[in-house]
Amino acid sequence: MNILEGCRQHQVQHLVFASSSSVYGANRQLPYAVSNNVDHRLSLYAATKKANELMAHTYSHLYELPTPGLRFFTVYGPWGRPDMAPFKFTKAIIEGRPIDVYNYGRMRRDFTYIDDIVEGVVRTLRHPPQPSDRGATDPGHSHAPYRIYNIGNGHPVELLRFIRVIENYLGIKARKNMMPMQPGDVLETCADVSGLRQAVGFQPTTSLEVGLP
Repeated sequence: MNILEGCRQHQVQHLVFASSSSVYGANRQLPYAVSNNVDHRLSLYAATKKANELMAHTYSHLYELPTPGLRFFTVYGPWGRPDMAPFKFTKAIIEGRPIDVYNYGRMRRDFTYIDDIVEGVVRTLRHPPQPSDRGATDPGHSHAPYRIYNIGNGHPVELLRFIRVIENYLGIKARKNMMPMQPGDVLETCADVSGLRQAVGFQPTTSLEVGLP
């Protein structure tokens, strides 16, 4: 809210903001498309991201502020947060500690390398959205200069395969503590990036085998 109000008061011409694939929540329609309903979120984090989208749209409508939002899909890469799976798992495996594997490893995530995310952000900055006559029928569009894009690899990877890739590069087998599903988690994510591709001519392509090392 502070950022949006600052943009209004200082006549900022274009605001690109981060959202998240978590807004899709209980949606089972894959791949996730920006036209899908996102009213059944499963975590408070997802609710805050949807709130960002709603506030951005309001400012876009009231003050003609171009506000494209990017729904990031499971971002990983150098300088990532140490509490996220790539760093947490790697550190535990090296130290010989077991790792918690939720839903017994039968989850799939659309892992997206950080360089692809950055490229998508930069290209979106260069293409401010325009009002759309599809705004009344498509949640990804608006009569205001507002747009939502997915930015993900589009190729979900099972958690057990993700762990195997780490094992292969380390040359160490992981000790796995198989766990049931966590509350607020989802079984699978997969991005439909057709909107991003059409708008800015880009989609992520870095595979897990290239990005994870």
